[in-house]
Amino acid sequence: MSDATLGVSLGVIADDFTGATDVASMLVRAGLRTVQLLGVPGGATPEMAQALARADAVVVALKSRTTPADQAVADSLAALRWLQAAGARQFYFKVCSTFDSTPAGNIGPVAEALLAALAGPGQGLGLRLGLVCPAFPENGRTVFRGHLFVGDELLSDSGMRHHPLTPMTDANLVRVMQAQCSGRVGLLRHDTVARGAEAIMARLAALQADGCRWVVADAVDNADLQGLAEGAAHLPLWVAGSGLALGLPAVLARRGWVRLDAAAALLDPLTGRSAVLAGSCSLATQAQVAHWTAAGRPAWQIDPAAAARGEPLAERALAWAARQTDTPLFYATTDAASLAATQAALGVARAGALVEQVLAQIARALVLAGAQRLVVAGGESSGAVVQALGVHTLRIGAAICPGVPWTQAVRAPGEPPLQLALKSGNFGGPDFFSQALAAA
Repeated sequence: MSDATLGVSLGVIADDFTGATDVASMLVRAGLRTVQLLGVPGGATPEMAQALARADAVVVALKSRTTPADQAVADSLAALRWLQAAGARQFYFKVCSTFDSTPAGNIGPVAEALLAALAGPGQGLGLRLGLVCPAFPENGRTVFRGHLFVGDELLSDSGMRHHPLTPMTDANLVRVMQAQCSGRVGLLRHDTVARGAEAIMARLAALQADGCRWVVADAVDNADLQGLAEGAAHLPLWVAGSGLALGLPAVLARRGWVRLDAAAALLDPLTGRSAVLAGSCSLATQAQVAHWTAAGRPAWQIDPAAAARGEPLAERALAWAARQTDTPLFYATTDAASLAATQAALGVARAGALVEQVLAQIARALVLAGAQRLVVAGGESSGAVVQALGVHTLRIGAAICPGVPWTQAVRAPGEPPLQLALKSGNFGGPDFFSQALAAA
């Protein structure tokens, strides 16, 4: 079989930018040549077309996690149509491993719209069941008896209960999903998952016969994820975190759709200047900023209130950075009490938008000045930065830590090379920033 007979087999729709790189890193790790698109392309540049021609999987990164549900649905369906036109035959709706959502959505409405589009009115019932599993054990996200755990805590007891946009106060995923879906939601328990692919297939069939449209699956380790990938491979849509992607490439290879490539994660070596930008206020990112500053490394804090007053924060930050001899960190990260006070004063949406605007301005100026590597912490921040930089396509490299790879922008001839590490706010250990720069 030659590469010419292959092509894009897997289509992934991700509800935020860092989630997209998260799942893409899992696919690359397992040997799939993976390209990430930042939004649904209106057309393909020659450089994008060349990257896509060599891809086994394409991940379309949307900013649909916190948009109004009808907009999230419309954007996701547009991504699905694009992926189908590109040749994808298996589909994956990537959501956060902490199932970031609200009682009204957006996970349920988007998932139902995608499944309806894939099944179609003329399809049999066998194509009308979707799997739901956000588990990512390597990052401490596990599902047991339908309840999502973050480390040793229920999701509802973790820091996610204080999330400013999608506070998660219920760890029962069956209940969370059912509140957002019209179709019945069932549970695939761990005692069945542990028996492997055949038992999983049989239980899925039984749940569907019982009227279920969605099945939340338990998973506590990678062996469970592998079994789910094999036992649920016939389903048209997976709604999952990135962990489930680990077992999928081998399934696609056995079908003859792809040839696994050990060199899938290779990127170009770059030696230009670096910077770190952090907009997330998650506990993990708070610890990373504290670790950086405790080590005496240069850090410049963004004050949203000053931005609201129209002060030239980006210009001041860049003037400060020009005097530093070490990699600079620009951050708006703060603790929950300070964040709440800022949001009360400015409004939640405005406070976030002001931070994103400043980070985007800083990133654009840094790249124009010759920076070649940027580490960005936070999904919304990452989206703002890549849009400001005019980046539309990423090649996916090796993981820095589970769920966070280095990526390389696909750029036009003459544009300087650029690599980005786009980190979910919740991911990485306290030394992640230093770890990322050392791995580039």
